[in-house]
Amino acid sequence: MLAQEVIRVKRDGGVLGDDQIAAFVAGLVDGSWSEGQVAALAMAIFHNGLGTAETVALTRAMTHSGAVVDWSAAHLDGPILDKHSTGGVGDKVSLMLAPIVAACGGFVPMVSGRGLGHTGGTLDKMDSIPGYQTAPATDVLRRALQTAGCAIIGQTADLAPADRRLYAIRDVTATVESIPLITASILSKKLAAGLQALVLDVKVGNGAFAATPAMAQELAQSLVSVASGAGLPARALITDMNQVLGHSCGNALEVHEALTFLIGTRREPRLLELTRRLCAEMLVLGRLAADSVQALERIDRVLQDGSALQHFARMVKALGGPADFVERADHYLPAAPVQREVCAARSGWVQAVATRDIGLLVIELGGGRRQASDVIDHRVGFDDVIGLGARVERGQRLALVHAADEAGAELASARLLDAIAIGDAAPSTIAQLISAWPVASDA
Repeated sequence: MLAQEVIRVKRDGGVLGDDQIAAFVAGLVDGSWSEGQVAALAMAIFHNGLGTAETVALTRAMTHSGAVVDWSAAHLDGPILDKHSTGGVGDKVSLMLAPIVAACGGFVPMVSGRGLGHTGGTLDKMDSIPGYQTAPATDVLRRALQTAGCAIIGQTADLAPADRRLYAIRDVTATVESIPLITASILSKKLAAGLQALVLDVKVGNGAFAATPAMAQELAQSLVSVASGAGLPARALITDMNQVLGHSCGNALEVHEALTFLIGTRREPRLLELTRRLCAEMLVLGRLAADSVQALERIDRVLQDGSALQHFARMVKALGGPADFVERADHYLPAAPVQREVCAARSGWVQAVATRDIGLLVIELGGGRRQASDVIDHRVGFDDVIGLGARVERGQRLALVHAADEAGAELASARLLDAIAIGDAAPSTIAQLISAWPVASDA
């Protein structure tokens, strides 16, 4: 099938057939479609979209473009579950969610990604832990699930390879922001991981890909509908990203916050509520709880008795990290040599936070990548970041900068002050944690 004919159909607003989509995905994998042809179809899809049936067909084809994991040989005695977030600043939910769900009887092979744009990457956070393998061999991954119930890992070379090539081309041709292509990219990797149910956290706000509730709703609906069409039960929550989630952003700092959360010494309220709600959805969808009330009771129990923390420790050990990481995290996690307080220049209320700008500041400090070859400094970032609606006095700390040198600390401090707006009155509204509930699918 000629690539240019497939491109012509979508260029002219037509509907692609399953065979045309299959030919496109095959061309992605075997290289018979050139980068120019892939880019042309991506741009045609960007402008003319894909229907639900087309997106389901693309997702299925990309899922089967490589290996599809079969967990039956691992003899796991619980459902295979996962969660995906569309990305934000300070979003370390996965680090607590995976061991919490594991402690409740689920198994979580969480295929995660690296930082993208201003959003932090879960794998970059896990790389802060010495020895931790984000790309383990299959037998190591299987043992990790058997012993810990969870494994936070990256996409392997044979998992949805069509998605890897398509995304790389979309990234350099300004076609990333296509809801059908985002949907297929996310779900193909999750389906290839052998999941039985999936919960989606769709972020909305100035620190999210979806800047408006309408856009977030469209993305959430697409993800749930296409997951259903592909045979994967899924639910989605739309959650706020108009401020840093939790009190830290930056790789090692977020791992440390996740640990204090699991230990119970500090749990930022918004982060706690979101983590509990997402975990509860997973337990209900995986039939590990009859309803959300029962699910939340189980979640609170495993947080209280320390079993979620134990599952995190087992995961770190099983994937090559230190056996005593939980007990000696301060010894193992890298610390920035320069720490500087950023203090309010005036009294008032925090009226707005430029969340995306804060994410970009982490990259400026070295905590993210400007290009794929960049080496990340896991030490840097921000801690104790003030939240929306907080009352502050002149000279009160708004955040603590962690930087590699004085120059970086100086630059980040000045820009952070610009990113946190303080006014004379409290904001009239503060975005709710859960701003909408899209349709759920029990495919």
